[in-house]
Amino acid sequence: MEQKLREQFDGLLTKYTDLLLGETDDELKEKVQMWALYTYMSKSMPPLVKHWNEQYPDAKEGMKELIQEIRERNEQYRNEQNN
Repeated sequence: MEQKLREQFDGLLTKYTDLLLGETDDELKEKVQMWALYTYMSKSMPPLVKHWNEQYPDAKEGMKELIQEIRERNEQYRNEQNN
């Protein structure tokens, strides 16, 4: 994969994270990337994600926590923007 494409995609991910959460850093970008990919896969290939969840119940719990964190940070950011 081209370095230029990686850099451009990183810029897209950085902006998406900022618009979603109101801040960005490498850890938040990684969390948002995992959240987005997991959400997409769970909608496009539910049997695969179900199998993974059954295979790795601790990872499933970790993803649930990550999803909840993203949701809460997004709600907090939206509330701050509306006030």
